[in-house]
Amino acid sequence: MEEIREINNELDLKNSVAVIRDSFKTVAIEFGLNELNCPTHPSLITLDKLLELEKKARLFGLFLNNVQAGFVAAEKADETLYYMDKLAVIPEHRHKGYGKKLVEFVLDYVKKNKGEKVSLGMIDESAVLKNWYQQLGFEVTGTKNFEHLPFTVCFMERGLLP
Repeated sequence: MEEIREINNELDLKNSVAVIRDSFKTVAIEFGLNELNCPTHPSLITLDKLLELEKKARLFGLFLNNVQAGFVAAEKADETLYYMDKLAVIPEHRHKGYGKKLVEFVLDYVKKNKGEKVSLGMIDESAVLKNWYQQLGFEVTGTKNFEHLPFTVCFMERGLLP
């Protein structure tokens, strides 16, 4: 059984930390990210950091037979714009459509809440992931180098109006 539901209890929050860390570990390895050169990377997220995110965003988990296999956060930025953050599917469940289901869940959630756009930030050098988001209708809106990050951030957006 597969379901996406809100993360709103301590056990699910702790499990979400593990899912995010496990999912982003492959990215950290690929791009050589660690606590020295990128201490804010999701592969290093702590329960305290997730609790900070919970104060401003809605957190959702993908569960397969009641075991969490994915995660995503949706944060209202303003009346029309939402941010999608920390999209994660643990490695053994990738390439099965679960990431797309989480994205579609966020898009539906934003539409139901009268949002018009969903924005995200990702590692610009991750061409495969950028292409995947583009196939889901996201468009690159810009890139930026941040002094504290060892990579370029690519910003992408998808409008929801017909």
